[in-house]
Amino acid sequence: MGRILVTGAGGQLGLTFQEHAHDFPEVYFDFKTADELDITQPSQLVDAFQKGHYDFCINCAAYTNVEQAEKDSDRAFKVNAEGVKNLAEVCRDHKTVLIHISTDYVFDGEKEGAYTTTDTPNPINVYGKSKLKGEQFIQEILPNHFIIRTSWLYSKKYGHNFYRTILNKALAGEELHITDTQKGCPTHTEALAKFILEEIVLGKKPFGIYHYSDGKPMTWYDFAEQIIKENGLTDKVNLVLDRNYRTFAKRPKNSVLS
Repeated sequence: MGRILVTGAGGQLGLTFQEHAHDFPEVYFDFKTADELDITQPSQLVDAFQKGHYDFCINCAAYTNVEQAEKDSDRAFKVNAEGVKNLAEVCRDHKTVLIHISTDYVFDGEKEGAYTTTDTPNPINVYGKSKLKGEQFIQEILPNHFIIRTSWLYSKKYGHNFYRTILNKALAGEELHITDTQKGCPTHTEALAKFILEEIVLGKKPFGIYHYSDGKPMTWYDFAEQIIKENGLTDKVNLVLDRNYRTFAKRPKNSVLS
């Protein structure tokens, strides 16, 4: 069916793709971690694409630390915007279809209902602005692309994410102070990976922007409660609603995707 390069293969989504690659024997996968292939270095990309002859590139490489991005905006834009620009250019030159993972944080959170793909982005933090710039570079450079916006991405096995953080703290018996001032849809990496491979790569959907989340709308407090309950820790953990919890980066109040 084709040859697929997965960049950022050492992150939670990239590792999920690696775990399930055997489910798609008709596809040849080439997994590259950020150390093995740096998208901010055009020469590395050119070399990889000349050797790889890829039909698709799934870009999981990103700067995702929302808090740190406020203090290191240069690095956030270097990876999420300039790196994506480099990737779009090399995909164009090699006639490779780019499947790019983006974020709900391109929106400001002021909408009452769920955001659709036709809503105008208006990011309120550096991370969101850098991701939107990456989207814009793709749209300017590469006709054959998919931009997949997802929300509250988590893996139960891999990476640093809300699910694993809450579970580890709960298992350690820590009191958990969680806010309910933000609403979104938690998305399991396994569901997103399956959607991309089955619906985008094999399903031959039309090029463009897609929104994908697999959970129902909830607050961070709701999500923490769900994590604790499904792991049988309800009676062992003190979960405290904390509406005064503050973060350095502004975050959208509502980032539910439709």
